[in-house]
Amino acid sequence: MNYVKITTTIKNKPPYFIGSQLRGALGYALKDVTCINPTAKCDGCFGIANCLYYQFYEEKNSFHKFRFDFKLGGEFYDFDFYLFDDATTKLPYVVSALYMMLTKNGLGSDKQTYSEFSMFVDDVSILENQQIKLLQHYTKEFQLDKICQDITLHFQTPLRIKKANRFVRGDELELKDIINSIYQRKMKLLNKAHQRFPYEIKGEVVEKNIRYKELVRKSNRQKTMMNLGGVMGEMKIKGLSKECFEVLKLGELIGVGKSTVFGLGKIKVEES
Repeated sequence: MNYVKITTTIKNKPPYFIGSQLRGALGYALKDVTCINPTAKCDGCFGIANCLYYQFYEEKNSFHKFRFDFKLGGEFYDFDFYLFDDATTKLPYVVSALYMMLTKNGLGSDKQTYSEFSMFVDDVSILENQQIKLLQHYTKEFQLDKICQDITLHFQTPLRIKKANRFVRGDELELKDIINSIYQRKMKLLNKAHQRFPYEIKGEVVEKNIRYKELVRKSNRQKTMMNLGGVMGEMKIKGLSKECFEVLKLGELIGVGKSTVFGLGKIKVEES
């Protein structure tokens, strides 16, 4: 799995949940950066086949190869934006949009702009005198250097996984649900057909501390409040197989479940 990570830090107090704000603001900026249609309308546009804004925000029945990553209730803005697989080639457009989002378009209902902030690509600063200076080689490949059988799995933003056609809300969440969700997300990111996890799922859940976290966002397009609630907490697991551990570590990178583009499904694997 190839990926690139953009990290942005602003020393200002953010809302408790910044995912909806960031995704919406990036969309406006990305359209400004990429749109070549004088009407600025996607319907019937001659350029949608090669338009990154359309692919990320408007295209129906598509799988988005990006996600936001952050902690809830941070003291200041500190978020990552990941691009996966062939979307990594679009880094210049995304960085330009993020820069425009912060310096010209602004964040929040008051459209707050910023002149002082940090921006990194794979932990290397790309701002020089507040001007963008991109690296020539920035794509990384997901790799593991060790395997651990005993872990604590932390759900750091609401995890939205469906089971029996409804979202899991508590202790009914099982290891196999998480493994399968990550594996299917991997397949979609790599443009591969749906297939079952090819290994036996091995690992004993010895302790659960899971709760349902209510979370809503305002949809400006639909003029309504949307539910983004999911499960949070932790799960202690022993005796993981190599293949299951690898998938969980991949989940740290690509996210788990639905609405990862808003920053949901953030997990952390704590090795025992």
